[in-house]
Amino acid sequence: MSPIERFSSGGPWEEKYGYSRVVRAGNLLLTAGCTATVDGVVTGVGDPRAQALTAFGIALDALARAGAAREDVIRTRMYVTDATYADAVAGAHGSIFAEVRPVATLVVVAGLLDPEHLVEVEVEAYTGGRPRTVLV
Repeated sequence: MSPIERFSSGGPWEEKYGYSRVVRAGNLLLTAGCTATVDGVVTGVGDPRAQALTAFGIALDALARAGAAREDVIRTRMYVTDATYADAVAGAHGSIFAEVRPVATLVVVAGLLDPEHLVEVEVEAYTGGRPRTVLV
C-alpha cells in the first residue's frame, strides 16, 4: 500500500486552517479548493472566466508538483456564486480540458469566503501507475 503524501503550496491558510493543497493517495491526487487568489490578492475581480482560468492554473500547477499532468485529470468541480457565470466558467474549463474530458460538476453556491471570489474549483487526477517525477 502506498503512503499518503501531502503537498503544500506555501499559502498562509494551509497552515492556519490545517489543510494541504494536494493530497496524493497512491495514484489518486486531490486538490483543495482553488480560487483566483495570487499572492494574497484576488485576480480577475468581476470576471468569472478569468477567475476560473486562474483557479484551474493554480490547481494544475499544484498537481504537477505532486506528479500529475493535465492529461491525468479525471474529475473537476466548479462552484460559482451566480448561475449567469456558468457559461463563462464552463467555457474556461473547456479551453483547458477539451481533449482530457474529465467528469465535471458545476454548482451554484450562496457565496464563497471572499465576496470578490466568483469561482472556486477542485481537481482530481489519477496517474494510473505511470512513472512520475515529484518536484518538491
